[in-house]
Amino acid sequence: MAKTEQGNGLDMRGSTEKLTGNGTGGLYGSDPEVNGNGILEETQVDKYGFAGGAQQSSGGTAEEIPNEVLRQRESKWLEMLNSWDKWMAKKHKKVKERCQKGIPPSLRGRAWLYLTGGKVRREQNQGKFQELDDQPGDPKWIDIIERDLHRQFPFHEMFAARGGHGQQDLFRVLKAYTLHRPEEGYCQAQAPIAAVLLMHMPAEDAFWILVQICEKYLPGYYSTGLEAIQLDGEILNALLRRVSPVAHRHLKKHKLEPILYMTEWFMCAFSRTLPWASVLRVWDMFLCEGVKIVFKVGLVLLKCMLGSQEKLKSYQGLYETMELIRAIKPQYMQEGFLVQEVIELAVSEKDIEKEHHTQLKRWKESRGDLHCKSPPRMHGAKAIMTAEPPRRQDLRQRPTIIVESPLAVQTDEVKSENAIDSRMTTEEKEKKKTSSSQETVNPYLPPSDPSPLLNHMTVQGSKESLSSVEHDTYL
Repeated sequence: MAKTEQGNGLDMRGSTEKLTGNGTGGLYGSDPEVNGNGILEETQVDKYGFAGGAQQSSGGTAEEIPNEVLRQRESKWLEMLNSWDKWMAKKHKKVKERCQKGIPPSLRGRAWLYLTGGKVRREQNQGKFQELDDQPGDPKWIDIIERDLHRQFPFHEMFAARGGHGQQDLFRVLKAYTLHRPEEGYCQAQAPIAAVLLMHMPAEDAFWILVQICEKYLPGYYSTGLEAIQLDGEILNALLRRVSPVAHRHLKKHKLEPILYMTEWFMCAFSRTLPWASVLRVWDMFLCEGVKIVFKVGLVLLKCMLGSQEKLKSYQGLYETMELIRAIKPQYMQEGFLVQEVIELAVSEKDIEKEHHTQLKRWKESRGDLHCKSPPRMHGAKAIMTAEPPRRQDLRQRPTIIVESPLAVQTDEVKSENAIDSRMTTEEKEKKKTSSSQETVNPYLPPSDPSPLLNHMTVQGSKESLSSVEHDTYL
């Protein structure tokens, strides 16, 4: 397999070729081997779509769920999605518990769309994404976005080919966001967020969830100056003092500021840090419960790595500690272990908001007012729905795939006969009925010819049992 960039950093190294030109390196090219980012056909791809790299599933990091349990969970989620407003209003605790157990893969994209309020935003802004998609965009942002595309999960089959459909959709989503929020523009950490979403849904849905994450879940994270992420770093540090005094003292002793190790964790919602099975479980909880989950994951990892004197014996210096944090031990990131630790850690929205006010006051005393005025943070799906109650029609599921039922398929002959019947008078129908009853059915028809009587009964039965068209949505 051709070599690709493996680093998880947000550096700006790499090709500066444009993807919007009309040459061979154009955005709509299809050569999978351009820039060495193609995945060879014989390469083994895991169930998440990774053909290599640190996030390829090795088998031991992901939990295997029996098919029977998966089918039951899918049924429960379909029921919830069909009555989303009622479940969120009256049974939000059950929704949260099911997110903690893990959303079924077949419904994850649709569930994320509902949890974030992206479904409502999309319905209330019909045609908006297409309008933004059709615009050329600001050349300043276009150039930076193009240089970043091939760095997003280069080992994933969706983004491996330069100019492939994954990179095209990623470009569209990021460009649309710069036009939607021109005062904010583009930040490199938004690319992996958008890429994760595109692995589960179409570009338009990914765009609206990205908007919700940037405006509701992590407001100010991607603005110039990164003040919001710095403030959350101080909040994380203060919470760590309570959760793991040993880890807090060690970091303070070596003057290891939170901004040095938590920036990528928080801005990318751990999508570049954890094994993929753990990423998906963390995102299920994050999009349900809000930024609290991101804080809790960070606290669990720091506590596991630095939470006892025994663990610190080999990491006495600043350099050794940084290396430890950059190379988290696999057992601490394992899906089952990490999720259970996050659920059990007692950190609430109130704890975060209380510490937010404390750290904001200190910030103003030492640095003055924040330059970027971000909207208030929403702590998860419940808070978003309460702040902006959706209309029932905005939650209605619109099918994207229409499947003709094989049992209800009518031949042109039957359809034309039905059309004629509908135009006939009652008297004509009676005459037809009488004449048809006098016809003799040949009992010796060859086996290849179905009996007219049987054929008539089959069509009638299918009309009664199934509608002629069955609707389904993408899973």
